[in-house]
Amino acid sequence: MKHESISGRPAVALGDVAMQEAAAKPKPAYLRISGLWKSFGDFLALRDVSLSIAEGEFVCFLGPSGCGKTTLLRAIAGLDLQTRGTIHQAGRDISGLPPSKRDYGIVFQSYALFPNLTIERNVAFGLENSRRPRAEIDRRVGELLALVGLSGQAKKYPAQLSGGQQQRIALARAMAISPGLLLLDEPLSALDAKVRVHLRHEIKELQRKLGVTTIMVTHDQEEALSMADRIVVMNHGVIEQVGTPTEIYRHPETLFVADFIGETNQFPTRIAGQGRLAVEATQFLCAPHDLPEGSDAIAVIRPVDVIPHGSAAHGSGTAEGAGTAENLVDATVEEMEFLGAFWRCRLSSPRFGSRILVADFSINAVRRLGIETGGAMQVELPRERVLVFPGKT
Repeated sequence: MKHESISGRPAVALGDVAMQEAAAKPKPAYLRISGLWKSFGDFLALRDVSLSIAEGEFVCFLGPSGCGKTTLLRAIAGLDLQTRGTIHQAGRDISGLPPSKRDYGIVFQSYALFPNLTIERNVAFGLENSRRPRAEIDRRVGELLALVGLSGQAKKYPAQLSGGQQQRIALARAMAISPGLLLLDEPLSALDAKVRVHLRHEIKELQRKLGVTTIMVTHDQEEALSMADRIVVMNHGVIEQVGTPTEIYRHPETLFVADFIGETNQFPTRIAGQGRLAVEATQFLCAPHDLPEGSDAIAVIRPVDVIPHGSAAHGSGTAEGAGTAENLVDATVEEMEFLGAFWRCRLSSPRFGSRILVADFSINAVRRLGIETGGAMQVELPRERVLVFPGKT
């Protein structure tokens, strides 16, 4: 859900910023991946991947299909051994160990519950294989079912539970042996939207309560932004960027990350000097960059970062409360799309040439400023939110 910020535009919920900043402070590595390569015949799935994950951290591997995120998770689990490179967990080299010798619990997208076993027997499966006393097993199963809020379902079978309940049982089973590492392979993708939102909150709360180091694979940006302490963005078998949700969203290091995480406007441009760029025949101020003057580039600004200032006489200067004049644009509202919590507006302006600027305005801002299709308005492109990446015009 988007909320209106002080500026009158919708703000994207990225979780607890203070918690994310605390998670970003250096901690001793619990899982250390060094120079990992993985090939399947001629296909190179992972290319020189290195990553450190701290104890108790919740990390999401995020990227499009085929980017290597699931391959990396399976290498950590020992299900697909790497071609070369090393993996250390809690100081122990597990690079060549079989899955049974590694300290982790795993939850798959399909849940993989045993349909012929009751819920309590599913949760107890790993404990029974470790030959623990029956009283200890029963006590642990009771604790876990209570933890996931399904104590009353112990005698039922998986087919008698909803998808969300089955996923919670899969989590309880994975946690039964108190693993040092919890691996989640797109655990919510098979659920409907409302259940996904509810369950991702439950998973995060459970992870915080238990303090278990967790890695989750997902292609859902919102899922990663709301759950992770850090996000590992992957593409074509390499890591594009690692950072907190706030860092990934607000400070993307590559055009791929900017484009993959959230919505973006992209304008071919030419660098007109430090902190300046040219779109068509007009210049804008932009965030600092190290690109040489005269070079081709791609300017990026997110729809949520466009600030509405209402109508203003064309060429009459700045609207009240507006920012830098060079980044104020007189525009025409070509189209408005209602998306529940906000309006997505498509704006045209001679300063953009034939390009359309997409902007997301809150319902309150649209009502207050009288924004309507076909109307004239003025918008501001905050210079610190106009990012520049190398690219072809």
